[in-house]
Amino acid sequence: MKNFKKLSALVLAGVMVFSLAACGGNAASTPTPAPADTSAPADTSAPADTTAPEAVTNPDEIEDSMTSADGTYEVAFITDVGQLKDKSFNQGTFDGVKLYAAANGLSYKYYQPANGNEATDDDRYDAMKAAVDAGAKVVVAAGFMQENALKKAAAEFPDTPFVFIDGYPLSDEAGNTLTNVAAVAFKEEQCGYFAGYAVVKDGFTKLGFSGGGGGTNDACCRYGYGFVQGANAAAADMGVTVDMNYSWEYGSSFSASPELQTMANGWYESGTEVIFACGGSMFQSIAAAASANDGFVVGVDVDQSSQSDTVITSAMKGLSDAVEWAVAKVYDGTFSEIGGVATSLGVNENSVGLPTDTWSLENYPVEEYEALYQEVLDGTLVVDNDFTKLETTEWSNVNLNVI
Repeated sequence: MKNFKKLSALVLAGVMVFSLAACGGNAASTPTPAPADTSAPADTSAPADTTAPEAVTNPDEIEDSMTSADGTYEVAFITDVGQLKDKSFNQGTFDGVKLYAAANGLSYKYYQPANGNEATDDDRYDAMKAAVDAGAKVVVAAGFMQENALKKAAAEFPDTPFVFIDGYPLSDEAGNTLTNVAAVAFKEEQCGYFAGYAVVKDGFTKLGFSGGGGGTNDACCRYGYGFVQGANAAAADMGVTVDMNYSWEYGSSFSASPELQTMANGWYESGTEVIFACGGSMFQSIAAAASANDGFVVGVDVDQSSQSDTVITSAMKGLSDAVEWAVAKVYDGTFSEIGGVATSLGVNENSVGLPTDTWSLENYPVEEYEALYQEVLDGTLVVDNDFTKLETTEWSNVNLNVI
């Protein structure tokens, strides 16, 4: 892959395409005298510009907050724990909301549940209800912690479509599937594998994984399990042994903290070369520790290379593209295709991978990565997603230290 592309033509199906109108004329000629014109003077004002405005493709050029004329907001976003502008999961998901709304002239708004990282199910439900009350025609909710609030809100507002990012199908109290909830997840084990394979191929043998959600977040678990698989495969190819610290400590809220930074600092001081910072704003603490120790970081969810010089690659998933695709289905009348069912996006949908535009690995060229990607794409290589086997697997070339 030369670039981390859009979801294979899925998003485009829901967005109007405008043609540019070109204006042209004949070359000027010498005028000849004409009889005086006694009619009303012609309108010499410039013709109306019918050229469609250029579509905004950079979400950073779109304001996070806007004011609608009638006080209603059609596309709503409910944040996960952590900061809205976390340069990771929340921001990547909200980017999709902004891009779709901007491209289609829709109003949008984000809602952060009360009490921040200590938000309860009731806080999340209140945010969802506020969105519906404000006229939301679709509500995008980020993260597995939204589950209980989503069950309540989706049952109470059956005519409102909800998009559950990093989610799974939900049922009401009677066991009926909530068909107004679209569960969109990713095959994080695949991009985790690519990242683990890449850093070992680049020459690193002292690795770390620091995950968010306390080990209860399936997405982070898949990232980590894939990372170990990739590192083990690369080490076997090279005939080397990799040492890896693997921890969920200080990551339950996906937030930066002095405790997390102290742990990462200790790892680097003890010889760890690269840590996979797998959990939103946790990145800030781990990147700070890496910077202080001349260490390196693997980013998560989006390309985080612009956030720190310590980032050597990022395990990415197409959060923004997936949101645009799912929201488009609300407006094109095909939401029933994804409501109430599980959607898992991976290599086949061009939805996971490593960033090639900012490639900085010196001993592992892009071409080798693309060849590995193709192996997963054509089924030659299958990355296991059953992360429950992490600690029971006999890793041939990884000494795994689960903390």
